[in-house]
Formats: sequence, C-alpha cells, structure tokens
Amino acid sequence: MRSVFELREQIQLDEVKSIDRRSSLPYYFQLREILVDEIKSGRWYPGQQIPSEFKLCERFNVSRTVVRQAVNRLVHEDFLLREKGRGTFVTKPKIEENLFQNLTGSYEDMQARGIKLITKVLEQTKWEADIKILERLKLKLEEPVIKIKRLRFISSEPIALVTTYLPYKICPSLLGEDLTNQSLYGVLEEKYNLKIAYGRRSLEAVAADKQTAVLLGVKVGTPLMLLNSISYLDDDRPIEYFHALHRGDRSKFVASLIRVRNHSTTSVEKKIISNLRDTGLVSLKHMSTNPYFKVGLRKYSVKKNYCFFNFIKKGGI
Repeated sequence: MRSVFELREQIQLDEVKSIDRRSSLPYYFQLREILVDEIKSGRWYPGQQIPSEFKLCERFNVSRTVVRQAVNRLVHEDFLLREKGRGTFVTKPKIEENLFQNLTGSYEDMQARGIKLITKVLEQTKWEADIKILERLKLKLEEPVIKIKRLRFISSEPIALVTTYLPYKICPSLLGEDLTNQSLYGVLEEKYNLKIAYGRRSLEAVAADKQTAVLLGVKVGTPLMLLNSISYLDDDRPIEYFHALHRGDRSKFVASLIRVRNHSTTSVEKKIISNLRDTGLVSLKHMSTNPYFKVGLRKYSVKKNYCFFNFIKKGGI
C-alpha cells in the first residue's frame, strides 16, 4: 500500500507537462524547463524532495542520462540541492541584492522590489570605536560613534547581520530613532539633510563564528558573504561604515556592467580616469594596453564622486 507522500507525488507528476518529441529542443532542456516551472509555480515548494531519477524517467519516458543532465543543471543553477544519502531537494530562493550599481540600503532595495524586510535592532548605542573604524570614518582618537547592530529577516528567516557605525558628532539624535521599520539612509536624508553621494564596497567570503551562527540560524563555520561599505557625503566626509554578514545559502549579489572607452573625451571622464590612476587601482601600463574598461559611467549623474564610485566598482580591472 502506497503512503500519502507517494500518492501526492504521483498526482503532482501526473499533472505536469510532457516532453514534446516533435520539438527540436533537446529532451534534457525541455525537462529542465518543466521542472523549473514546477518550482516557480510553487507546486514544488522549498525543502520538498523531488521524485527519484527512476520515477522521473518513468513519468517522462526518457533515459536516466537525460534526467541527470536536467537535474545537474538545476543543481548548478541553485534551484535544487543534493544531500548525500537523502536525495535531491528544492532550495529556498536566494535574495538578490544590488552590490555596486545603486547606492541604496537593504531596506530601500527590498521595498522597491516588494519584498517585506523585517528588522530587529539588537544594539543602538554611543560607542568608543577601535582604531580601524576611526580610520574608515576619518575620526580622531577617542571620538565617539553611533553603533547600530541589526538582524534582518525575510519571511521570519534571518538572512543578514548588519553592524553600522556613524560619527556621533554629525547626527547625535539618531540614537533615539526607531529603525525597525524605516531606512537608515532615508532617515539621514529626510531628517538630518545628510545626503549620501557615493560609496565604496567590497565583498569577501568568511566563516560563521559561534555568535553569528546563533543569530543567523546556521552552523558554526557555515560560509557567509561579508559586505564592507563606506558611504560619503558630497564634501567627501565619510558618514557611514558598515559590515554585513549575509547567509551564503540565501543571498546573491548582482552588479551591472557597462562598456566605456578608455579614450574618454569629456572633462568628467578625464578627471575620473585621472583619479583612478591616482588610487593605484589601475596602472598606466594597464590603461595603455586595454582600450576598454567595463565600467558604469554615462548612465549616471555627472557628479565627480558618484561617477568615480561606479567607475571603480564596476571595473573588473
């Protein structure tokens, strides 16, 4: 006698599309499209185990090689996850965030895409920063900062731990703001007239320590993505430094690239290239041997610093 799970699985397989044998598309590609449709429609939900290779072969009347090709591609594309000794499961969709192309906060970014981001403020205090943070914010020794530590959730699941530092002297009353349901960048601009003009960000892989693992609901040593960012005002003063630890299994970052000639003619582009040389990020030799740079420039504002940020960060140089 078949179990309830087996009966439900059989009903789901009976309802899906079939391979079109008259199509010129390879069978594995058609099968991949069918399985993706099941996942995106929600009929196969995150955490659900997919049918075995044998059952998929039987249902679609294809060889095991075809099934393996389709499933392997979906594993590579993060739609599915193989667990040794258990089977293959539908993964939870990753949360896509802008990395370099737009200088927005997570709250603004998610809100713009209709994703409800829940914030739990763990710490919001006046703090004596260490030398590294003071250097990033260009502050003198013993100058206090505001430290804000927030845990970010989507659908009740923790996805990121963000720790932010701001100069206390610039916005002391920020300590009294409720940041659970509003954007920090929005508060700085609307209430304090502090408009962020540009920033620098970097991304690296790290392992979760014990405290972070508990907060993010992962095991110690789990791979995380560490995003470091410094944001600046129009007058080049650093206004914010943050480091955000994102769950590697639930996040991905996207950067758009635009191709612009090295032999730029506008005064703005010439100044940016000059600044880029001065930073040491690109050598004169590199610029002379590479007539193109993958950078974002003309689609943005002509403000010197804002363009410079996009020029550097979209480089791949």
